[in-house]
Formats: sequence, C-alpha cells, structure tokens
Amino acid sequence: MQDVKQYMQVVGKTARAASRLMAQADTATKNRALTEIAVALQSQSAQLLAANARDVSAARASGLDDASVDRLTLTEKSVLGMAEGLLQIAQLPDLIGAISDLSYRPSGIQVGKMRVPLGVIGIIYESRPNVTADAAGLCLKSGNAAILRGGSEAIHSNQAIAACVHAGLRAAGLPETAVQVISTTDRAAVGELITMKEYVDVIVPRGGKSLIERVSADARIPVIKHLHGVCHVYIDDEADLDKAIRIADNAKTQRYGVCNAMETLLVAQSVAARVLPGLCKIYLDKKVELRGDEAARALVRQMSAATEEDWFTEYLAPILAVRVVAGLDEAIAHIATYGSQHTDSIVTENYSKAMRFLREVDSSSVMVNASTRFADGFEYGLGAEIGISTDKIHARGPVGLEGLTSQKYIVLGSGQIRV
Repeated sequence: MQDVKQYMQVVGKTARAASRLMAQADTATKNRALTEIAVALQSQSAQLLAANARDVSAARASGLDDASVDRLTLTEKSVLGMAEGLLQIAQLPDLIGAISDLSYRPSGIQVGKMRVPLGVIGIIYESRPNVTADAAGLCLKSGNAAILRGGSEAIHSNQAIAACVHAGLRAAGLPETAVQVISTTDRAAVGELITMKEYVDVIVPRGGKSLIERVSADARIPVIKHLHGVCHVYIDDEADLDKAIRIADNAKTQRYGVCNAMETLLVAQSVAARVLPGLCKIYLDKKVELRGDEAARALVRQMSAATEEDWFTEYLAPILAVRVVAGLDEAIAHIATYGSQHTDSIVTENYSKAMRFLREVDSSSVMVNASTRFADGFEYGLGAEIGISTDKIHARGPVGLEGLTSQKYIVLGSGQIRV
C-alpha cells in the first residue's frame, strides 16, 4: 500500500509539472504530437492487437461478461479509428488563449474572458482501451496533463497504446509525463488518484455504475460523470414508420454494450399495431429479448412481462423494454420518471412535437429522427470524447475540448484606478 501511495505521489507531482509546460505549448507543437501519436498507432498496429489479444484471452478465461469483452476488444478498424480521431483533434481549432466577450466598462477598462486548461485531469475507465488514445489526444490539444487509470483487464493494451503516446510526445519535444498511464493494477491506485487534490484538478470516471458511484462518493476532487445510460426512442403517432423502424433497430442493435444504445422503446398507441410486430420481428431475429407492458405484449406474443425495474435498467445487452404510451405527453413523462438524462430521441414528422420534445426532455443529448447511437464525441465533430456527462454544471453531453477547459476573466487597462 505504501508503495502504491509513493508511486501515485510521484505520478501526481510530475503530472503537475508537465501541466505547466503543456499550458505553454503552442498549437503547432501540440498538433505535431497528435500526428506523431497517430502515426505510431498505425505503425504499431500489429503489436497493439497482439497485446490486446492477451487481454481478451485473459478476460474470457476469468469469466468476464460478453458486453465487457466486446468493449475490451480492438480490431484493425478500431486502431485506425483511434488514429483518425487523433488526426481529427489536430484539425480542430485550438481554444487555449482565445479571448471572448471583451468589452469596455465605464471606467475605461476592458473586461473579457480567456480560455485556459483545467490543469491535470485524472481519468478512470474500464475495458475500452481506445479511451487511452482518445483521452490523451483531447487532454494534449486542450493543454492539460493526464493521468489515465485503465482497468486491470486492459493492462497490456493500455500500456502498448501509452508507448505510442510517449513516442509522439518525444517527437514533438513535449514531456512524456504529460500523459501517464498507471502501470499498477492495484485498486489502491484509484483511491490515491481521486484524493490527490494538490495535484489533480478534475476526475472523469468512465465505466460501470459501481465504479462511478464509488468515485463520486470518495473523491475529494470535482468529478465529471454519468452514472448510466437509460436511453429512449419514442415513435410518435405522426412518425414516418419506415424511418422509425430503421432508427429503432439501429439504436438498439448496432452495438449493445454501449451507453448510448436504446434500452427502452416507447410507441404511440395509435401506431403500435402497425409498427411493433414488424419491428419486434427484427429484434427477435437478432436474438434480442423483449420485455413489454400489457399493450405491447398483446401485439407481440413472444414478449415477456416487463417489471417496474426494467424501465430503470441499463441492460448493455440484447434486452429491450417496450412500452405503448398514449402520446407525446406520456412519453415525456416516462422519460422524466425513468430516464438517466443521457440520450433520448423522438421519431416524428410533426415539427411542433419535435420542438416540444427538444425543449422538455431534460437530457444531455436530445434528438429528432436520429439514432441514439450518434451521441458520441466523434460523431458530434469533437474528434473524440473523454466521456459523456449527465451533470448540469461545467460540461454536459459528450465532453470534448471545450469541456476540458475553463475561462478566467482578464482585464486590460491603461492606468485606471478605482475611486
């Protein structure tokens, strides 16, 4: 335990020192680092996949569930996706140092705001090794230092990606300690990281509900978080039903073990008989277990009865809750009662209903005629994301560059004194 504490203290001190250098780094230097990391990921693809194969093999042997194994697994496509994300981040405008809202006051001073880094960002995540590259890239571009603590199940993958990150930092003349991936699997490292308030400015947990609850309860540092993703698609009585079926199918089955997958389908009563039998056949053909209310079960006999708990549940699996609602008001009320303020979508051709849904559904992403699977930093043009926040303060929704910065007031004078 003492060794872990000492190790984390060294990590924290060096990260704080690196953060000062990162805050000074110019745009060209940061972009070069991002480009060099992308090149390293592509050139080391075989080594990354070999390291990942070790993790996947060990995870299966230990009995890790299928959804977690899916999130853990890298492919040639996902390695290329990591590299592409970094190159996209390099193309984004550099926010650091940007001045906004500059205006004169009656005293003659000018008052404005300047965009600045947060400092040192601690990120705790499970399974997904791509987070290592995404988080490193976003923290670098936003002028921050990062301490990354991945799950023990991805230790070899994360260390292999870290080697590519460090190669890119060296090539750009930036300190390797600007991104540190914790090398110990000892869980005591998490306890140290979330309490090192002298070295770490914000914590971002990415993982299961139990991890995020633990971090939120024990951290002595501000936390950007979302506990779970109970996402909804509501098919309105004025929906284009072909469009609705495509969206509802994609929102659930494109990938199961992700926080932006639909977990509850809501269907307006007047169109339920026309949409549910065909849509549910698609789900059943894809081996999705269906749990519905009485009205939904009357239309699809293969559906089991949903319990009250099902409406609250983030399955992260091929299971879907289905409810027939009277209309828009009941759909919005259901989402307000059971949702997690992550992502919710309406399918409708009625503009007024769409606008009501956008205004009244209190979630970090609210959509019209689109799959919830689009709630993602890469899809939103952020290059990548460090996580999705369902908090309402500082950052909300996919957290990209702006969410990793703050603003300070600046004052420009010409000798004014207050009288």
